Amino acid sequence: MSNILVFAHQQGDSLTPGGREALVFGSRVASSIGGEVRAVLLGTTSEQSAKEAISYGASIAYNVQNPLLTEYDVDLYVNCLSHVFQQTNADMMIVSFDRMGKDLVGRLATRLNASAITEVVDFKSDDEKLTWIRPIYGDKAFGEYQTTRPKVIVGIRQKSQKAAVPDEHRFGKIIPFEYAASEEEIVTKLVVKIQAALSDVRLEDARIIISGGRGLSGPEGFTELQNLANLLGGTVGASRAACDAGWVPSNLQVGQTGAVVAPDLYIAVGISGASQHLAGITSAKTVVAINTDAEAPIFKRANIGVIADYKTVIPALTDKLKKVLV
Repeated sequence: MSNILVFAHQQGDSLTPGGREALVFGSRVASSIGGEVRAVLLGTTSEQSAKEAISYGASIAYNVQNPLLTEYDVDLYVNCLSHVFQQTNADMMIVSFDRMGKDLVGRLATRLNASAITEVVDFKSDDEKLTWIRPIYGDKAFGEYQTTRPKVIVGIRQKSQKAAVPDEHRFGKIIPFEYAASEEEIVTKLVVKIQAALSDVRLEDARIIISGGRGLSGPEGFTELQNLANLLGGTVGASRAACDAGWVPSNLQVGQTGAVVAPDLYIAVGISGASQHLAGITSAKTVVAINTDAEAPIFKRANIGVIADYKTVIPALTDKLKKVLV
């Protein structure tokens, strides 16, 4: 019998829609291959959210109580979920392929030496061999895939499953699960919390975004961007390269694999303009690009282009605006 672990993400005392959807999908898979669904909840979890996970099909709900997990941090979540996966002898993990899931699936698969399959909308089973179905060619067709490794991490496309009615009369076990973060993880978490103070506005809701990329050459440049953002009433974003380098937290990432934004003004500083980043700013009304590379692809999208070092442009622009706006 397969042991299916589902990441049941919760907000407050309730599961998120993605968490419920992952449980619904996991229950379908379990019914097909004779498996058991076990939910894992992270952070300051509650008995209410654990009971909700059981009502959506989990036989066991693992409550991982650790204040460090209350706020999402990709490294801590990967470490914790990998630990639970290994300790519970799971064969499969199902995660909603939302913004958080896009962070987690590949990293979890690498950590656990498992296969990864994303944007899954359905499956077929034949003698316990599963075939995963996902859209291809811009949703014009569907591809069928089988994995080659014994373990698999599955990312479920958001809103791809029919809504299920919870069974409030289901019984299951709620089991506390210990996860002690290392000293290094604790320090890293504190640093990320400090960095997260760079932005307190959701990128998707911001009217003005000043984003930094690899061209800033380090995290220090984001302080200059934040000063400008504060002056304009905007928020700071970043390219994937800047987030991957650890200069800013991943929640600031703009692009196809981050936040898709539609601000009135988008200022791209030191961002070359990779296709995945451009996909995230398609709906921006006005794009200003500042880059030393005149051939950078970002200039093809920009309404205004400045070929110069940001260290010269941003402080001068900030000083000028202070005189006008303050």
